[in-house]
Amino acid sequence: MSTFMSDVYSQAKKQKTTIVLPEGEDERTLVAAERILTEGLADLIIIGNPQAIASSGYDLSGATVIDNTTDPLRAELAETLFEIRKAKGMTIEQADALMDDVTYFGTMLLKTGRAQGLVSGACHPTKDVLSPALRVIKTKPGTKVVSSFFIMEIPNEAYGDDGLMLFSDCAVCIQPNAEELSEIAVASARSFKDLTGAEPRVAMLSHATKGSVIDDDAAKVVEAARLAREKAPEFLIDGELQADAAIVQSVGASKAPDSSVAGCANVLVFPDLDAANIGYKLVQRLAGANAFGPITQGLNAPMNDLSRGCSAEDIVAVVAITAVQAQGIA
Repeated sequence: MSTFMSDVYSQAKKQKTTIVLPEGEDERTLVAAERILTEGLADLIIIGNPQAIASSGYDLSGATVIDNTTDPLRAELAETLFEIRKAKGMTIEQADALMDDVTYFGTMLLKTGRAQGLVSGACHPTKDVLSPALRVIKTKPGTKVVSSFFIMEIPNEAYGDDGLMLFSDCAVCIQPNAEELSEIAVASARSFKDLTGAEPRVAMLSHATKGSVIDDDAAKVVEAARLAREKAPEFLIDGELQADAAIVQSVGASKAPDSSVAGCANVLVFPDLDAANIGYKLVQRLAGANAFGPITQGLNAPMNDLSRGCSAEDIVAVVAITAVQAQGIA
């Protein structure tokens, strides 16, 4: 296990939180749940058929298993959802129907304080996780943008902090404007510090470095960097920087000699979702990096998405990170 994940696991165990796993009939979830319980990373609520889960052969003693289709709690959660969304036109019948959706049901467990975090997405697309998050959990006070990040562990320890970096936003904001991009940068800096304890050095990435190209795309990043520094002067944030200028010391010294971030960035903020998603997957596959995420930031309570290609080990890691996030919110 890497040093980063070892530290996250240790922190998760210090103050146990309750995490909802809505996809309880997926075998990867059950494999992960057994390990989470064995290692004491979190208390779990697993949504699914209790008989099927009990006969799965996995030791899930200590977990709470709830069948969203038959549990008496369903009516209470539907009523609460109706009260939250009736001003938007939702009927009680629609609220009850949404309780058939395991992620919506799990979200209502989170909303009503029965859990402190949720991890889903092994069997559901991102939109099915984010929709209830945005409609029910909503954003933290003062937060304008919900975004996401990956923690990247890169074998070449010359980059970031001994190979540890944060990439954002890889899953949520498709084409952020300068204001939104600045919010993503500040949130990513805080997430990096909260999860790693290290000081973030945030590079706002572009195809240009310090005016080498003048166009609207580069100008957006320049403005985003300016706004981010205004909002969070306690963090080192700079841009626009090309990727090599951001992470390679010699290139940074040549292209941006006056920058406190160039050549040593540990947080990379990409200009749009295409660049970020492509970037993290290339680093993951070509460099053999571990990619933990996507982890959401900016919500009132942590709800984190999984790739549908995730492994049980990925689920364990994201649950541990979610548990640490929940400690900070509690």
